[in-house]
Amino acid sequence: MITDESFPVEPWQVRETRLDLDLLAQSESLFTLSNGHVGLRGNLDEGEPYGLPGTYLNSFYEVRPLPYAEAGYGYPEAGQTLVDVTNGKIFRLLVEDEPFDVRYGALLSHERTLDLRAGTLCRTAHWRSPAGKQIKLVSTRLVSLTQRGVAAVEYTIEAVEEFVRVTVQSELVTNEDLPETSGDPRVSAILDQPLEAVEHENTECGALLMHRTRSSALMMAAAMDHEVEVPGRVEISTDARPDLARTTIICGLRPGQKLRIVKYLAYGWSRLRSRPALRDQVAAALHSARYSGWQGLLDSQRSYLDEFWDNADVEVEGDPESQQAVRFGLFHLLQASARAERRAIPAKGLTGTGYDGHAFWDTESYVLPVLTYTAPHAVADALRWRASTLRYAKERATELGLRGASFPWRTIRGQECSGYWPAGTAAFHINADIAMAFERYRIVTGDESLEKECGLTVLVETARLWLSLGHHDRHGVWHLDGVTGPDEYTAIVRDNVFTNLMAAHNLVTAAEACNRHPEEADALGVTTEETAAWRDAADAINIPYDDELGVHQQCEGFTTFAEWDFEANTTYPLLLHYPYVRLYPAQVIKQADLVLAMQLRSHAFTPEQKARNVDYYERRTVRDSSLSACTQAVLCAEVGHLDLAHDYAYEAALIDLRDLHHNTRDGLHMASLAGAWTALVVGFGGLRDDAGVVSLDPQLPDGITRLRFRLRWRDFRLTVDVNHAHVTYTVHDGPGSELTIRHAGEEVTLSTDAPKTIAVRTRKPLLPRPPQPPGREPMHRRALSRAT
Repeated sequence: MITDESFPVEPWQVRETRLDLDLLAQSESLFTLSNGHVGLRGNLDEGEPYGLPGTYLNSFYEVRPLPYAEAGYGYPEAGQTLVDVTNGKIFRLLVEDEPFDVRYGALLSHERTLDLRAGTLCRTAHWRSPAGKQIKLVSTRLVSLTQRGVAAVEYTIEAVEEFVRVTVQSELVTNEDLPETSGDPRVSAILDQPLEAVEHENTECGALLMHRTRSSALMMAAAMDHEVEVPGRVEISTDARPDLARTTIICGLRPGQKLRIVKYLAYGWSRLRSRPALRDQVAAALHSARYSGWQGLLDSQRSYLDEFWDNADVEVEGDPESQQAVRFGLFHLLQASARAERRAIPAKGLTGTGYDGHAFWDTESYVLPVLTYTAPHAVADALRWRASTLRYAKERATELGLRGASFPWRTIRGQECSGYWPAGTAAFHINADIAMAFERYRIVTGDESLEKECGLTVLVETARLWLSLGHHDRHGVWHLDGVTGPDEYTAIVRDNVFTNLMAAHNLVTAAEACNRHPEEADALGVTTEETAAWRDAADAINIPYDDELGVHQQCEGFTTFAEWDFEANTTYPLLLHYPYVRLYPAQVIKQADLVLAMQLRSHAFTPEQKARNVDYYERRTVRDSSLSACTQAVLCAEVGHLDLAHDYAYEAALIDLRDLHHNTRDGLHMASLAGAWTALVVGFGGLRDDAGVVSLDPQLPDGITRLRFRLRWRDFRLTVDVNHAHVTYTVHDGPGSELTIRHAGEEVTLSTDAPKTIAVRTRKPLLPRPPQPPGREPMHRRALSRAT
């Protein structure tokens, strides 16, 4: 576990006060810098020691075969794995003739700081070599949010006490040695030497390397250039070879003198552009970076982030750890999406190779809702990427004997990469998750153009999938059989409530979109008979309910499944220790499923039903997924279990900052980072939008004295400021002078002229606080604080 002894809790930064080599891989993930196109793990400048070296380009992947013990019809034949590309972060430093290596000599001090407002990673070190020579090092790294292909590092060495000769080797390195992967199937497959050289060249102060993947035939280029400042004489030379380029800088420093190097990096890749075009693209990016200069890059980074925080910041009083965590989460969500520009937002962003770098339903269901309210331009780009993969989804549906489009469970390029049907292809709900993301973007932003541009086609083809997948029984009730909902421990079932409600929403949304765009719908071959069939299916959807227990069944018959023996099965996560033949027939839940349905389709349930459902499913959910805690926080807050909700919110927020699931080394959990915002804003702020209007019903737990957050709604900027007694709504600007919202179910008209303060509605729980499975209670925030 990462403790706050070396990572103090601070509101606007994540700071490591001492270097712990046992936590090196975890800190590399935390300190990743990215812009959605380029990702640089927070490795030490020297390149060694490392936990997992990592430099990534969004959607730059290699194809690998998917092994099966026995072939089956419809099984995907190939997977896609994110490639560790050319590393430009490395500075090899020699003091006299001894390499600076934190494992040797004496590391007198060492500190790294991720600054969430500046968008930089700063490192300071004071080192004494085995021979007694001392230097101080300061490095600052950034990945530009304004120049898509650009990263830069300022690297400064100062002599201490006596004269030293220093040699710096600034490198581009391709095909780095990578550590062996673990046996955990969630960890990426490691590829050996995935890149073959295409071209290399160098100048006096810089170099360029070009490489191509062997199977996917993607080509990438990386280039570097340097500015050097030092008093006195300096020698600079550069050499390049297929997998290595090195600029060597040698000088002597008297005590107090400094060598300052600014390293500019440029990255690009393409599947279509020629070698000269790609080389010129990267060269142009490098020249643009030099034109801006180091200070210009810093200033533009700060300006970009100032605007983001002005629209997105969440302020939490009374819970400093949640305050740090929600800003950390928002920062990494922005980094994963800001310049992705029609590429995927992977489940780990560009922070590591966990899950092979794949995008899942996490993007549309967890990440995009946050960005829709805070950075909607990134959402539009992410949805355009999904739409660009529609042809692969249609091919997959055809392969499965279905109409419409079947979007992949996990992918980089758009093809299905999941070799496990029950928790992969059978999770058809991803189609409805995508449809809901398009509809949420339209409702929240008021922008109809994206739907007309590409959303309508996606809505139509996903609706067609549902109609071919489901059927009416002899009583006219519509069913979906052989599906898996969000809970991967209950697979291949009939009428999963989450899937059915989401599919019904998809069908109705598609029909309404066709009414809004009749000419485009006609061009897609949509008829009035087809849209009527969509509406009929949605109206007749089966929502299983157990009248005797008074709860919804997660799927048909779920409440009659065998009870899981939680006392006898205590080794988690269960999927790594127990066979699915035992998990599937039992009432044991990996992650929020029906509870997530109550969050996303809130108006489909009464308050009493929500309270009873929470009570029932809390006792059976083991949270073997990072996707669960934030949703449980939201619904526990809604039904009045505010302290329990606070514990879930705390766990969701701290999963990576405290490495609660022991896999932060493989990359950050983007969905759980989004979950910190979700737990606070949707949970304690009571934000809902499933009825087509912005609805708020805030109530705080005892451990939070004040919550203040910002939302963007149809070009209005709304600030919600809530304490235990009152909530104040402030409309800063917008397309008009008034904005109508719902507060606690009642319409309220807000004006840009003055804030409006309203009393908070207190919700008392209908049922006592429910217990969790033994040993699976949420990480109690006070207990965790004491432990760390």
